[in-house]
Amino acid sequence: MSNTAAPMRLAIAVVQKQDAADLVAALTERNYRVTRISSEGGFLREGNVTLLVATETESIEPMMRLIREHCITRTRYVSPLPPVADSGEFYTPTPIEVQVGGATVFVLKAGQMLRL
Repeated sequence: MSNTAAPMRLAIAVVQKQDAADLVAALTERNYRVTRISSEGGFLREGNVTLLVATETESIEPMMRLIREHCITRTRYVSPLPPVADSGEFYTPTPIEVQVGGATVFVLKAGQMLRL
């Protein structure tokens, strides 16, 4: 069992599946311990990856730089869901442009980290 006395943070990063493998490799290469969880986004209903990274407070900024380097924002065109229409009405969806990718990162204070 290993306890840490340094102030700790838990980063929860939601990234696109396409960016996850390279990001995890970069993080582990720099000795960050990463837990990878498959997840799904609500808006586009596509696969994401949620990464859990526990680290010392002073290591947050270098970790954020890695995330910025490896998580790319992309432009996509998606068809919106049709509105509720009366029977007999015809709806032709026009694709809309959306930005996808990048990362959403939550950084939380972690009271304690234990490795058992």
